[in-house]
Amino acid sequence: MPPSESPSFHISNAVKWTICAAAAVGFLVDIYAILVGPLILRPALLDFGLTPGTPAYVEWAGNLFWVPPLCGGFFGLIGGYLTDLFGRRRILVWTIVLYTVSAFAAGYAASLPALLFWRTMSFIGVCVEFVAAVAWLAELFPEPKTREAVLGWTQAFSSLGGIAVSGANYLANHYSLSLPQIYGGHAAWRYTLLSAMLPAIPLGIVRYFLPESPAWARKRAEGTLKRPSFVELFAPAYRKTTIVTALLFACAYGAAFGAIQQAPQITPGLAEVQREAARVPPKERPGVVGKVVASVQAAQEFGGLAGRIVLAGLALIIVSRRALLRVFLIPGLFIVPYVFYGPATQSLELFKYGMFFAGFCTVAQLSFWGNYLPRVYPVHLRGTGEGFAANVGGRMLGTSAAWVTQHLQGSMPGGKLAYAAAAVALSIYLLGNVLTFFLPEPPAKLPE
Repeated sequence: MPPSESPSFHISNAVKWTICAAAAVGFLVDIYAILVGPLILRPALLDFGLTPGTPAYVEWAGNLFWVPPLCGGFFGLIGGYLTDLFGRRRILVWTIVLYTVSAFAAGYAASLPALLFWRTMSFIGVCVEFVAAVAWLAELFPEPKTREAVLGWTQAFSSLGGIAVSGANYLANHYSLSLPQIYGGHAAWRYTLLSAMLPAIPLGIVRYFLPESPAWARKRAEGTLKRPSFVELFAPAYRKTTIVTALLFACAYGAAFGAIQQAPQITPGLAEVQREAARVPPKERPGVVGKVVASVQAAQEFGGLAGRIVLAGLALIIVSRRALLRVFLIPGLFIVPYVFYGPATQSLELFKYGMFFAGFCTVAQLSFWGNYLPRVYPVHLRGTGEGFAANVGGRMLGTSAAWVTQHLQGSMPGGKLAYAAAAVALSIYLLGNVLTFFLPEPPAKLPE
């Protein structure tokens, strides 16, 4: 029996903060795994012989953007159910194992179908991870203000994951010619994928020795833990919450995937980037473009980090969850569409600044849901309810905005992807603002 299966329900403060540290690194790994996809998409497709703008390129770009989160969302929903059935910690250990193996295999993918498969497996791991980790943390800290602070600050590490993957991508492009060959080449995108293993391996080892959620373990030992049920999510007591949170989670992911995560494909089309690439020999051009793309992505991630930090602070001050969410939705309605309609087609420097503010408005919403969802479901439904909102709403429905953006590009003036991203962002932010009027206010105390 591992130490984590001990029948004692008391957890010392030192262990609690170790769990917080492990959860924070877990959130970092989650976003690392998600955001590595847009960064490697264009160079990977070029490496496999596809040309931007061709039907095959558009099809595979859409597949790599949407299929992993679609499948990840489905299995993440099942994972939320399993989190309520078998416990938070046990599921967290197996998800990190799955993720680590998938990251390694994706880096060595020999074909586009293989890359798609292993990216999908990575997504499955991280989709379950978020649900289990949020439930785990919320049940460790029953005092409302402490819980809000812990959930807010640990989730801020998600944006450090974005900054880390941007840095890894920059370094991979800079040093790729000095790294060991993979399949006879030095493709930077492969090294970027492989770098995702570095924080995951020690995280999996630490998690094995950490304890289970005391609230879940106590109910299970007492025989009072009810069996989770998807049907119960649509009972009168939870129906409105289930539907509205799923749609609003879809808006957050829709803005991220339909607009912000299109930036790595939009950036190489800027005239400044093309001029800079033209100054160096052809062999070095992918590295030059890759570093510029990484710098734009880093600006967005710093904005997202700032947004998460601001949300963590405001969550302790603003009582109304509707009002808190609108702090980011209302300015985002104007900022995000403008960034892609204007700077994304005109100026690299302005685009970087714009991406900072687009990330600020959009990424903060993801932290919001990590704080909100544990407060509206009881212990036996917490993982299942969070799983439905995050995975059906966010990963399955919301990420389909990436597919819409890719296929809307052809009907935009000049076939510009940036205009398609602007249109999608405007529609999603408008819908999100309307939906806040239907969002239930949660109780201060966690439901039992």
